[in-house]
Amino acid sequence: MNQRGDGFVGVFDSGVGGISVLRALVDELPHEDFRFFGDSANAPYGEKTEAQVLELSRDITERLLAAGAKAIVIACNTATSVAAKTLRAAHPDVPIVGIEPALKPAARALPHGTVLVMATEVTLRLEKYRELVRAWGGECEVIPVPCPGLAARIERGDLDGADLAAMLEGYVGAYAGKVDGVVLGCTHYPFVRRRIAEILGADVRFFDGGAGTARQLRVRLTDAGLLAGRDRPGRVEFASSLDTPEELALYERFFSLSC
Repeated sequence: MNQRGDGFVGVFDSGVGGISVLRALVDELPHEDFRFFGDSANAPYGEKTEAQVLELSRDITERLLAAGAKAIVIACNTATSVAAKTLRAAHPDVPIVGIEPALKPAARALPHGTVLVMATEVTLRLEKYRELVRAWGGECEVIPVPCPGLAARIERGDLDGADLAAMLEGYVGAYAGKVDGVVLGCTHYPFVRRRIAEILGADVRFFDGGAGTARQLRVRLTDAGLLAGRDRPGRVEFASSLDTPEELALYERFFSLSC
């Protein structure tokens, strides 16, 4: 394994959602080079079978490593739940960091509160999610909210569309004024945080796993002796399985958004 810190960190998701995690990674590790791959041609993963998600995740990881990645970040809750264990077993010498619904910090911040967990159907039905609830739910009331179609809609851009507002209203409108926190359990969802807050109320607190994933990557790179030097700022590159100028421009636009 490379011990000098050169090489890039490969980051992947089913599409634009993982860019919310990439933003946190760059903020935490500004001297690292990152290469983001969005599998937009196969988005969203949350509506695929577990076998499909595993195969897609394995293929992307192999290609990133072959191109020189020194570490991998799975910037997708669904892919982490399905594929992280298998990928780590296949590449035991490579730091592989995933993301999971931020129920732990939500439960700590709101120990007796009511917390919505918005996520894909695949994420919510897997044992990994149930383990999170058992371990960290505590005395919270944890309410899972499957959001079919939401990641795909965010993938299209146009975050101010009336149809998106109606979709969000359908998912969480019944909880307006009744919840204390929301766990954004898909990396696409931070991009519509403001719109969700407009429905649920300004006092609702939001939690997502991006910052925690970034801190974990720092720990793993440090432990492996792979942190980049501080002699220059890092670079960010984008690639997509939907390889068009329009798609890459969309990635750049999402990266510039504050979420």
